[in-house]
Amino acid sequence: MVVVAILAAGKGTRMKSNLPKVLHSLGGKSLVERVIESVEPLAPERRLVIVGYQSEEVKTALTEISEVEFVEQTVQLGTGHAIQQLLPHLKGYTGDLLILNGDVPLLRTETLKNLLQIHQENQNSCTILTANLANPKGYGRVFCDRDGVVQQMVEDKDCTPEQRKNNRVNAGIYCFRWSDLSKFLPHLEANNAQKEYYLTDAVTQVGKVMAVDVEDDQEILGINDRLQLATAYDILQKRIKEKWLLAGVTLIDPASITIDETVELQPDVIIEPQTHLRGKTLIKSGSRIGPGSLIENSQIGENVAVQYSVVTDSFVEAGTKIGPYAHLRGHAEVGANCRIGNFVELKNTQLGDRTNVSHLSYLGDTTAGTQVNIGAGTITANYDGVKKHRTRIGDRTKTGSNSVLVAPITVGNDVYIAAGSTVTEDVENDALVIARSRQVVKPGWKRKTE
Repeated sequence: MVVVAILAAGKGTRMKSNLPKVLHSLGGKSLVERVIESVEPLAPERRLVIVGYQSEEVKTALTEISEVEFVEQTVQLGTGHAIQQLLPHLKGYTGDLLILNGDVPLLRTETLKNLLQIHQENQNSCTILTANLANPKGYGRVFCDRDGVVQQMVEDKDCTPEQRKNNRVNAGIYCFRWSDLSKFLPHLEANNAQKEYYLTDAVTQVGKVMAVDVEDDQEILGINDRLQLATAYDILQKRIKEKWLLAGVTLIDPASITIDETVELQPDVIIEPQTHLRGKTLIKSGSRIGPGSLIENSQIGENVAVQYSVVTDSFVEAGTKIGPYAHLRGHAEVGANCRIGNFVELKNTQLGDRTNVSHLSYLGDTTAGTQVNIGAGTITANYDGVKKHRTRIGDRTKTGSNSVLVAPITVGNDVYIAAGSTVTEDVENDALVIARSRQVVKPGWKRKTE
């Protein structure tokens, strides 16, 4: 049995932000959300998040994550004090307690599984995650025997010159046998300059303690400021890009591309330079995205091309070409083999298969059928100053250049709308619409000048 406790009560002063540190975003997820997700494969009996600073905001941010319990630390007096708050919540519990930090978001599940396995196989009272750093300056050192049993833990400032040669440091990740830790917790003392209760004081007091070295020391990076957040993002991006490159995705100039961990890519997708993929996005096989494009919370079908364009909260079916300089937003849905061209904006608009909107058009709150051709400069005027209204365009209808369709309006199948028309009334099938003033020519006219 294992219970997970995540420390998430701190303010994070060095972030210089009104947002709690653990809610800052890293690759589309908050720091604490990443930590919570890392323990899901462990199937913990309980997941306890210790909150303090702006606790209600943290709770609200995690409402969609099921089976998370919150423990209040109203005054932040150190890591030991935070774990003391668990005493009334874990009465009678006899299993293990895995303690993680809400601002250490890069830990892999495999690392935690290994820590827990070694802890349980060796029947340790405590097992700590350690790292061997090339430059351990500033970190407390951990000294072990040849079997990995911890003999001593010394703060950096207290190390002798010889002790400073030891590169093994404490990563701040612990697995305790709760029955051993809970006996010692009430006796923690704040005998330090900060007057705080440190969990490290319990480590060497509870019984047998072993250290487990993490293979990749980047996993233990803690986020204390924006610089470290940026460093973590670089590490995460490298992991994500390596994953997709090995899965058959082509990334042209990976350094200029960013991909959220929530994005899904199929083999034979090509991502061009300066392209950014965000949120719950799926891009299917054979599609070419970019250069210079942003896709967010959208689904892109097979063999789609998106060039210098922005697609958010939208669906695009197979074979469609988008851009350059197009913008799809507000739940746009584009059918198969369509053409959405230069300087076209679609908002909350649904287009059938083989429909073209080639250039300089705005379609808002519009439904158009199959094989529709929207001429250059066509606009659906969807807003009357108070409410939005819908435009419906039937199959095979064609609008001339610089047409305006004033919603609410329905235009039938096989309709032709003459260039420059402003259409304000419904149009039946098989009609030609001319809604413009007749051209007037006055021969011999010239402005008189004095």
